[in-house]
Amino acid sequence: MAVLSKKAMNFTYGMGAAVVIIGALFKIQHYPYASALLIVGLCTEAFIFALSAFEPVEKELDWSLVYPELAGGEKSDRKEAVAEDPQGLLSSKLDAMLKEAKIDGELMNSLGNSIRNFGEASKSIAPTVDSMAATKKYSEELSMAAAQMESLNSLYKVQLESASRNAEANKEIAENASKLKEQMQSMTANIASLNNVYGGMLSAMSNKG
Repeated sequence: MAVLSKKAMNFTYGMGAAVVIIGALFKIQHYPYASALLIVGLCTEAFIFALSAFEPVEKELDWSLVYPELAGGEKSDRKEAVAEDPQGLLSSKLDAMLKEAKIDGELMNSLGNSIRNFGEASKSIAPTVDSMAATKKYSEELSMAAAQMESLNSLYKVQLESASRNAEANKEIAENASKLKEQMQSMTANIASLNNVYGGMLSAMSNKG
């Protein structure tokens, strides 16, 4: 624990040095009481130096934690460090999430074929109560899937914009990626529901035929 604060110690050093200088000036010029003043100044300075022995040593900061190139005294070549392309990283993460959600080209093609087949089948039969209810259900599911698609596109656009920003945007990218994953999982469930509804409708149409 320090006897005096750092500011007080600096003030004491300065005043003690001033007394010593004045005493030396009196001694050189042979002014009256020069010896006494010099003795007082030197004693004061000695006391200050003794007091400084209790001053705590300032903690040295390890700058190598902030600037790794300082570690070992070796100079690093920043130009040789190739930064990873943020958009490439985003694309790879998106592909991984699509694979995890089990959304592939075959599933999307199956959905497209189901929609086309339903459109053709609906033109060749008369509307019934069951088919109207199923059509409403299918329309609701289709609207939900379209909303999910729009949400996916919006989130993907946000991801691309965030990737071009500075490192502080990485947190936002992670949050958006989590939301994107949730949207993909929800979309997978909706697509499966659409296929089930379509299968039920085709079965009902076949039975009526």
